[in-house]
Amino acid sequence: MLGWDLWKKGFDAWENATAQYAEKLMKSPLVLTPGGAMLSAAMKLKAASDKTAATFWGNLGLPTKRDQERTLHALNQIQSRLLDLEERLADKGP
Repeated sequence: MLGWDLWKKGFDAWENATAQYAEKLMKSPLVLTPGGAMLSAAMKLKAASDKTAATFWGNLGLPTKRDQERTLHALNQIQSRLLDLEERLADKGP
């Protein structure tokens, strides 16, 4: 197993050196600045896309994602109240 141990030590040294280089590179403003700009642009595009989709579906008379979320929230509240009432009725007994 001498060959394996030698290979493993070499691999560990390579991995350590690569990790240190990658860490320095990822902290560099040369990487972070364009990366941040691309992320900001992607988030703005996503927001615009979501707004366009909501407007499209709303104009067709269909519920938007926000409408569906509000309805689901109201249903959850009703279900919770119903369960509370059932528990109170069960506690009173026959």
